[in-house]
Amino acid sequence: MFDVILALTLSFAISFLAIPVIIRVAAMKKLYDLPDERKVHQAPIPALGGLGIFAGFAFSTLLVADFQQGRELQYFLAASLVIYYLGLKDDIIIISPVKKFIGQVLAAFIVIYFGNIQIDSMHGLLGIHGLPQLFSLVFTYLTVIVIINSFNLIDGVDGLAGSLGFLSSSVFGIYFVSVGYVAEAVMAFSMAGSILAFLIFNFQPARIFMGDTGSLLIGLINAILVIRFITVATTPDISLPIAAAPAVGFGILMVPLLDTLRVFAIRIFQRRSPFSPDRNHIHHLFLDNGFSHRSVAIILLALNAITVGLAFAFHEIGNNWLMGLLFGIFFTIIGAMYIARQRRPRLFVTQSAEMNGKIGKAKIVPLTEESVLQQK
Repeated sequence: MFDVILALTLSFAISFLAIPVIIRVAAMKKLYDLPDERKVHQAPIPALGGLGIFAGFAFSTLLVADFQQGRELQYFLAASLVIYYLGLKDDIIIISPVKKFIGQVLAAFIVIYFGNIQIDSMHGLLGIHGLPQLFSLVFTYLTVIVIINSFNLIDGVDGLAGSLGFLSSSVFGIYFVSVGYVAEAVMAFSMAGSILAFLIFNFQPARIFMGDTGSLLIGLINAILVIRFITVATTPDISLPIAAAPAVGFGILMVPLLDTLRVFAIRIFQRRSPFSPDRNHIHHLFLDNGFSHRSVAIILLALNAITVGLAFAFHEIGNNWLMGLLFGIFFTIIGAMYIARQRRPRLFVTQSAEMNGKIGKAKIVPLTEESVLQQK
């Protein structure tokens, strides 16, 4: 327990001290995330918060973790270094989706091949138990890459990705402490402490964003933690066995994971790349219905916390029933948001000449030259 508390404290302190320096340096070098038609912020904001998260996480894990007990941690840190440089380059110089995907595959290869991370059984989900070796490898690669991108794609509202990452890392850390897997617990709480420090500067009004450096790193660590959780929780002699470990792990990551799968499905159905940008994410639905950044982050954090509680409380009902319950909760909320958005009046700002022949019965509201909205 001392190691866990030390890891949490150290990572928090290092990130808390590093992030103000990063903000000042980013302002000096003009390294901003500029607003556009798809983003929800309206002023240039530094997007290098991931540097502070990585600094706290890496230093704390290297200093506190017992690498004799957790031999795989060195490979997890090597993969996180790949993701760190990948995200940093994308935050400073935008890289193509293909290069970003190749970097994610490389990180997944390190944790799977060297770190011995693999999903070799579905534990009864959809009636499937053991998986063939080739399918197991492909499915593990897919799982790691989807989870990495899920935190990257959910990072659209101040404090949202950080809050969800803090929740999931903390839950995994608490479980690993409870069953005596201290090395995994140290890694989980090192991430949780770094994210907690970052959130002080990221909740609305945000002074800094985590950028791809932070979101991809959080996704990678949570991908490792959830696969390790499924493996450990289904070990026969473990002190706290979880009957439906895959469904519980899914519930811990429900909001970012299900939203990413839903958005990917929409883009593929529309014959677009799964990585093409749009405004179909769950936080966009809440924003379109009038919720503030802070409200969206708190509501989705509370939703994910409720599903975590339900997943652990009802894990004995089995993977299939529990997954059905989680899917039902999520898509009920999504449906309600779509219905509410369709009933809500929408305001468009455009040049009057562009409206010729397209007005119909819409009411035209003129804007004066001094209007703040027109200036923006």
